[in-house]
Amino acid sequence: MFRKILIANRGEIALRVIRACREMGIASVAVHSTADAEAMHVRMADESVCIGPAPSSASYLNMAAIVSACEITGAQAIHPGYGFLSENAVFVQMLEDHGITFIGPRAEHIRIMGDKITAKDTMKALGVPCVPGSDGGVEDVDSARRVAAEIGYPVIIKATAGGGGRGMKVALDDNGLESAFRTARAEAKAAFGNPDVYIEKYLQRPRHIEIQVFGDGQGRAVHLGERDCSLQRRHQKVLEEAPGPVITPEQRDRIGKTCADAVAKIGYAGAGTIEFLFEDGEFYFIEMNTRLQVEHPVTEAIFGVDLVRQQILVAAGEGMEFEQARLSIRGHAIEVRINAEKPPTFSPCPGRISQYHAPGGLGVRIDSALYQGYSIPPYYDSLIGKLIVHGRDRREALARLDRALGEMIVDGIDTTMPLFRALLQEPDIQSGNYSIHWLERWLEQQFG
Repeated sequence: MFRKILIANRGEIALRVIRACREMGIASVAVHSTADAEAMHVRMADESVCIGPAPSSASYLNMAAIVSACEITGAQAIHPGYGFLSENAVFVQMLEDHGITFIGPRAEHIRIMGDKITAKDTMKALGVPCVPGSDGGVEDVDSARRVAAEIGYPVIIKATAGGGGRGMKVALDDNGLESAFRTARAEAKAAFGNPDVYIEKYLQRPRHIEIQVFGDGQGRAVHLGERDCSLQRRHQKVLEEAPGPVITPEQRDRIGKTCADAVAKIGYAGAGTIEFLFEDGEFYFIEMNTRLQVEHPVTEAIFGVDLVRQQILVAAGEGMEFEQARLSIRGHAIEVRINAEKPPTFSPCPGRISQYHAPGGLGVRIDSALYQGYSIPPYYDSLIGKLIVHGRDRREALARLDRALGEMIVDGIDTTMPLFRALLQEPDIQSGNYSIHWLERWLEQQFG
């Protein structure tokens, strides 16, 4: 087992990893920018190293500085959290060259799944159902028209190196295809330095369902059910729950086994998430994230497992502590992402926390790096906390979420907490009757 692990991240996910390390008796090293010198993850770690100025490009994305921090502190492994360098194959290879263990999958698996076309081709070959679409990239409008005519409108044009909703455009018919195609390529080039796009059938009212998988790197893998992440704004998840309100046990077992078998065949190591669009009882693969997800706590709640602990065990060569037959769902869990943003524009609201009180009680978990007097810097993602609740069933989890939101106090800045209080009053949220388009339509009705 590792004696010391460096966490190449910040905020609540860095704290999450530090806590797992402490329970396992492993020393932790925090890295931080100059803007994060007073951050909670720096205070909680056993050691800390400043790796650069405020911009993430000069600090949390500075691979050479992070490797140097490992060598200075004697850290044997790096946990990347999510975001930043968590899915960067070049970084993983650099660590390997320096004899440092990456707590995550191999570089080849990150490369394969990092390119949407290669990922889709790989998953299709492994028996995972995919959305009808182009075979590879589409280079010009005429080719795009041929593909669209074959699979039928509406279609969605996506960046092959995309993520976060950038480089994605919908064409409802042939008249809108050329504009959508050119715009998607321009956005892809600007956001990722790669203009390549591909085309898929655009589903009308799908849900976003993702399957949590975990592999030991030796050909054994399991699935830990699904999460429903359909409440989204601009392709960004807002609320996640597990199990999915509309997924039957038979559907879960079928798609879960398909996903576990797929990652086992390629010798995948650690945590991964295979994401699908789900409509009319069918699953359609969209992408695989080769890392821990922001919403992993809801899976931990219903299965009673520590996914970060399992990541560390597998990376250290000690294997998984669970097997499929012993994994069973208990109750229902919901997570809301609390951002320092002001609805309805959702503009970022960095600033000083004048008062902070975390909710508590049975079945309530708060993952946050906030504290009273902390100043949220303007340089990073606006996520400031995740509120997770667990109940015996979905109704109890919703009631517990409403109660916990009422207890939570974050003063000095605007947050998205009022949004969730309002959403919980909606009949569609109470019943679970929503798709990936529901939230944006609701916001438009509320605010115009």
